[in-house]
Amino acid sequence: MKAAPAVGVAAAPALTVLAIFFADGYQLYVVALLGLTAVVGVGLNVILGLTGQISLGHVGFYAIGAYVASILTVTHGWSFWPAFVLAGAAAGAAGVLLAIPALRVTGPYLAMVTIAFGFVVEQGAAEWKEVTGGWNGIMNIPTPAAFGYAFDERAIALFVVAFTTAALVLFARLKASPWGLAMRAVRDSEIAGQSLGLDLVRIRTMAFALSAVLAGLAGAVFASMTNFISPESFPFFQSILFLLVVMIGGSGTVLGPLFGAVVVVLLPELLSFLAEYRLLFVGALLLAVLWLAPEGVAGAIGRFTAGPPQARAARSGRFDAAAFLAGGRSGEALHVEDLRIAFGGVQAVTGVGLTARAGEVTSIIGPNGAGKTTLLNLMGGFYRPDSGRILLGGRDLAGRPSHVVARAGIGRTYQTTQLFPRMSVSENLLVALRGGRLGSIGSALFGRRRDEGLHEAAEGLLAFAGYEGAVDRPAGALPHVDKRLVEIARALATRPRVLMLDEPTAGLSRADTGRVGALLRRIAAAGVAVILVEHDMNLVMGVSDHVVVLDAGRAIADGVPAEVRTDPAVLKAYLGEGEGVARPAGRPAGPSPRAAIHAGEGVARREGRPAAGRRPPAGRPGGGDVLAVRGLAVGYGAAPVLHGIGFTVREGEFVTVLGANGAGKSTLMRAISGLHRPIGGEVLLMGRDVAAFSAHRIAGDGLILVPEGRQVFPELSVEDNIALGGFARPDFEAGSEVERMLDRFPALRARRGGRAGLLSGGEQQMLAIARGLVAKPKILMLDEPSLGLAPALVNDLYTVLAELRDEGITILLVDQMAALALSVADRGYVIESGRVVHEGTAEEIRGEPALERAYLGGFGGGGDAAAPG
Repeated sequence: MKAAPAVGVAAAPALTVLAIFFADGYQLYVVALLGLTAVVGVGLNVILGLTGQISLGHVGFYAIGAYVASILTVTHGWSFWPAFVLAGAAAGAAGVLLAIPALRVTGPYLAMVTIAFGFVVEQGAAEWKEVTGGWNGIMNIPTPAAFGYAFDERAIALFVVAFTTAALVLFARLKASPWGLAMRAVRDSEIAGQSLGLDLVRIRTMAFALSAVLAGLAGAVFASMTNFISPESFPFFQSILFLLVVMIGGSGTVLGPLFGAVVVVLLPELLSFLAEYRLLFVGALLLAVLWLAPEGVAGAIGRFTAGPPQARAARSGRFDAAAFLAGGRSGEALHVEDLRIAFGGVQAVTGVGLTARAGEVTSIIGPNGAGKTTLLNLMGGFYRPDSGRILLGGRDLAGRPSHVVARAGIGRTYQTTQLFPRMSVSENLLVALRGGRLGSIGSALFGRRRDEGLHEAAEGLLAFAGYEGAVDRPAGALPHVDKRLVEIARALATRPRVLMLDEPTAGLSRADTGRVGALLRRIAAAGVAVILVEHDMNLVMGVSDHVVVLDAGRAIADGVPAEVRTDPAVLKAYLGEGEGVARPAGRPAGPSPRAAIHAGEGVARREGRPAAGRRPPAGRPGGGDVLAVRGLAVGYGAAPVLHGIGFTVREGEFVTVLGANGAGKSTLMRAISGLHRPIGGEVLLMGRDVAAFSAHRIAGDGLILVPEGRQVFPELSVEDNIALGGFARPDFEAGSEVERMLDRFPALRARRGGRAGLLSGGEQQMLAIARGLVAKPKILMLDEPSLGLAPALVNDLYTVLAELRDEGITILLVDQMAALALSVADRGYVIESGRVVHEGTAEEIRGEPALERAYLGGFGGGGDAAAPG
């Protein structure tokens, strides 16, 4: 129930005030200490609960507030109230200063920075004797006074109750305000927050400042309540207790710090009869609470008392989404001129230029490693280009921060959805609708809310995008297709002039892909320049007005879809050329009979016959199946990525699996190797089904994967990387096996003692293959081994693969370079949209139209997507 926090905030003070009038002096002290602990917990909850940052130095802010108030009242004779305000201001200033280094680190490193801050404050108070009194401290600190009345213990307790109530109310208002939504957004996804125009530095600095102010104010009251402070009053352990207050009570909840303070402060008092054993029981009970209620006490109570969710679907009402997107602006084109960026000497984007016009869909396509996502990151402000210009409305955005680029009118979605999962669907859009402009913090805490029109706009944009689910549902609980639609709607909420989409249909069914394609045409019709990066070529050819093709960071073609699809340079980029690798002598030429494809069961086996186009290796029997995949289905929580895949790899055979990006090739390799659990089908290794086995067990049985991206251990030496390949072999002799691999790959010998992370891409690929060979695999699987390599290195790599083939090593290869893969393979399979669409010998597949269709789609397709206008 949403009213529960408000009821709790109102009921708790009333009951506490009633108890205060019947309490003795010590009980009043405990009540006041509980309230001050809760106030510090509220402040820490701003950092931990709203922004997701961890601070273990909050006792430092507590101490700053206490010392500032004590020095001003004792040494300079100030009244408590101005000293109280200045104590909060001084702690807030310290929070801003701490935020500067803290913003550069996250996780445990941030915790270490805040721990260091706490120690600096403690030691500074001890050494600055002239001001703080050193270890002797400051004594005779006066209590607050008002209207000539000095507060006694009961009055201080009542004041603390009022102070705690105010802190809880202000936190509740902050959490629901634009600032609170922005803090929760960057907690869930920094990247998405920046692409919506949120300034991470400003938001996190404000969070640290607010948190420190509350801790400083609490420290000022603590000093006046105890009448004495010293460095020993603020031990490091106190920071741990403050963190426990938030975690036990419920991070991010309004009443969590109050519940946490009750547990942390009152529990030891209630167990005082246990004498020296009480801390042991306190620790055990705290562990039990964290184990039974990881969401905290307040979170657990809210879960049990909440009524059934009132699902409210998005509705368009009178909201005109097309008019909202047009915004009364004339259409503006995005011009990219001579954009360049290099990473470590590798040119990722080289001299790329394009124009994305308003009202049109401009697609950027290319093989793996072509630089498509890098180009989007450059245009979105996540990378700073080495040179070039990005012009929108006459303004050069090259090198500008991502939140500035977003506010200028460039929206973005991501290859992997970047929703704010712990926020509702409507909250995701409310963050975006403000365009990063949050107003003043004063209006967030004390002003009136006027966001009714934003809720209407959020629901209207969701309906425009085709989302039909509940708007108050957590975004992280949505089905995959709804996540895609909500992310697009959220990007539209920034009212972009240019909308960039990175593989928006990845993992979607054909019908859902058609829905997205039609949506893209509606967005373009509203006057938005749409830039699409997509691997579904049917969609690209069906919805695009203009297509730009990248290869190795360069634009190799651009034009209308029909022209691009038949461009020789494009065909070469996607299919490659197989002439660069000579066939080693002794390899028979000529096609062999094709195996039939059986739906959901792979191909028929030809028992007792050698591998296609090959002689069986000397001394080894020919014809047995090493790997047989039957009816394999794999998904990522949405529509299956693979649908009934079936194929076989016979002993001593070299088989390749071909298909466009996004066809499911790497998913297939991960499923076979145990890195992703299939949802159906069989994976037979030497006749035994290993589909349910763990990855390390499958590797131990002889199925070895050389993964995409090499995945060497960068901090280990070359020798150690190779030796790790034989980890599961009981007969492994590291010295001789490593030497054998270094003889096979001479380029690694000179680098044998160096760190693997310092090798070139080609050397790392050779190292990954050597590591796989050391395991003596029954079958060696290679996933995109040519990815990111220069052409000369690719040819060297395939020469090695040809040698391995002729040595009789059983190999399953997935690679984007179709022609090269077919130049060394015996047989191949072509997959499209997670299904096998063709199978045959290398020679048969080389001239098969199905291969070209799988890579470049069929012009005029696109499923249900609208044709370009």
